[in-house]
Amino acid sequence: MPDALSQILTVLRLRGSVYFHTHFSPPWGVAVPQFGNVARFHMAMRGHCWLRVAGVATPYRLETGDLAVIPHGAAHVLSDTPDGGALPVDDVIARTGYAGEGALSLGDGDTDQACKLFCGHFEFHEGAAHPVLNALPACIHVPNTETLNTAWLDSVIRFVSAEIMAGQAGSDAIVHRLSEIVFIQVIRAFVAEAGDGAGALAGVLDTKIGKSLAALHASPARAWTVEALAAEAGMSRTVFAERFSVLMGETPLRYLTDWRMRIARQDLVESNRALIEIGESIGYQSEAAFNRAFKRHYNMTPGELRRSHQA
Repeated sequence: MPDALSQILTVLRLRGSVYFHTHFSPPWGVAVPQFGNVARFHMAMRGHCWLRVAGVATPYRLETGDLAVIPHGAAHVLSDTPDGGALPVDDVIARTGYAGEGALSLGDGDTDQACKLFCGHFEFHEGAAHPVLNALPACIHVPNTETLNTAWLDSVIRFVSAEIMAGQAGSDAIVHRLSEIVFIQVIRAFVAEAGDGAGALAGVLDTKIGKSLAALHASPARAWTVEALAAEAGMSRTVFAERFSVLMGETPLRYLTDWRMRIARQDLVESNRALIEIGESIGYQSEAAFNRAFKRHYNMTPGELRRSHQA
């Protein structure tokens, strides 16, 4: 049975996408606008730069080997100084004539001072929402002491760099898949640093709570009780219910309902299955019961949601 995090990311349709690698020489600055439903990332492959994220008071200095992830698509600025000016990224692309191949270059061309970044984003399907995503902070900065000294990310950086430079057939697919691995590893690094402060992420990666979540995800139609979920975790009902609520931010049965509705919503949009069939697949014995539960959750019936997407 897949682990809970893998199940969640599958349902959220995680997909890594790479924009470009850069060659930015001082003076330079690039402003990236806000964009929802994505987690942007910047990996410093050489040199250093500053990252200012909207809503975060202190800028981050990215050194060679550092990795920064901006989980909620917030606007941000990358520059060679902490308070340097910046051009909108679309203007930079237009001015430089960047066509999607090679490095995006900006600045006076001084190779020795150039900052080389690997930039892209992690995308989730439209309407994606989950406590795991909500638990992510405005920015996750993984310093080089945790990247270059960690075999997995060092290897990924080297492999990604080689694939980008080579540009061989299939390299785009390889880079996308590798970037998805980076996202998962960043989540692990964040939880390792934040502990229980990582909230739902800590819950998903917790050996006991995570085991219960994996069982729930795998069999959403089962008539789950708190006792049954606690048994999956190997915990007493009381201890399980308390720890689950603290970490996940909601009760076990509330989470079960949220998960069922998330699966149903995806099925309604992506398939032509009958409503009763979808309802039964997540534990509802009648179409009426499924309709009531779905409307309480999304303020519209399953049929209304499907028709709105078809329109």
